[in-house]
Amino acid sequence: MQKSHSVFFLGAALFALLFNLAGADVVETKGGARLTGTVVAIDGTTVTLKTDYAGELKIKQSEVTGVHTDGPQAVRLTDGTVMVGRVTTMNEGKLLVTGENGVVMTPVDKIAATWAPGEKDPAIIALEPKWTYEAAADITGKTGNSEQFGTAVSARAKRTGPSDVLQFYMAYNYQKADGETSADQGKAGIDYSNNFSGRKSWYVRDEAGFDRVKDIEFYNVVATGLGYDFVKNPKQILTGRAGVGHRYEDYGNPLTEELNSFGLDFGLHHEYQFADAKLVNDLTYTPAFDDFGNYRALHESYFEIPMANPAWKLRLGVTNDYTSQPGAGVEKLDTTYFTRFVLSWQ
Repeated sequence: MQKSHSVFFLGAALFALLFNLAGADVVETKGGARLTGTVVAIDGTTVTLKTDYAGELKIKQSEVTGVHTDGPQAVRLTDGTVMVGRVTTMNEGKLLVTGENGVVMTPVDKIAATWAPGEKDPAIIALEPKWTYEAAADITGKTGNSEQFGTAVSARAKRTGPSDVLQFYMAYNYQKADGETSADQGKAGIDYSNNFSGRKSWYVRDEAGFDRVKDIEFYNVVATGLGYDFVKNPKQILTGRAGVGHRYEDYGNPLTEELNSFGLDFGLHHEYQFADAKLVNDLTYTPAFDDFGNYRALHESYFEIPMANPAWKLRLGVTNDYTSQPGAGVEKLDTTYFTRFVLSWQ
């Protein structure tokens, strides 16, 4: 029996050597295809092969009958076993992982993940928070308190973890029309949400800023409450929020009384992912406890499409800012149409 085992592993070693001499990784499929390149990853459902002739190929793991790697791979099996070694195919679709600490034989579908030696397990990477950033410039047209054409700038930093999202954002818009200031507004804010149980989450947010065209010298809205994901899948997200908060508005006109009241906080966020494009809708509604007829409603919708460079996006959209009881001589509704160029990176 010992002799037969020795012959078996000697044959496996010679088999692996032959493929190593070929200088490339090989993936074999049930259909008889033999694809060469570099095995980038095996994630439990897909084998990703990087090739010079067709870019990255993703092959269903259930269709793979054989894998041969030219160099060592870190391999994690579905039972949690992790080892580093070269991967070769034996009889009946069995894979042989040969490393410094021994040999493991396993079916293809028992490989949960692979990665380059020295790098992190993809499962650990998936649990690490990730920061993404974006900077944007707008070309805008506006109706309401003023008629204008101008520009605006904004920026956002977003930290996404396994169960929470933290965002910092700012925006500033300054424009002139007919020699007079038609827009002078800015804002900065923070928004944090935590999915503590399934579709349920809690959130806290704080936004401060000014809008001198609407006679608001300073405003601040702080709120906290609960959220619920009505829809959450790779193509679509629909999240509702409901909570309580505090709203403060200080007006430049001494005839307009400042607003300083606790109130309710409602929000709705919707995203729909097309093949390459994305549609986003946001709505917030904040009535004051002192007078429920005194509220502010903000709406933004945009359609985002990628540009030639994937780091750049183009957004076409509209925003509506409605204040039910604005300052003296100020219209209730401002509508802004924008074309926004967005640069994003990690």
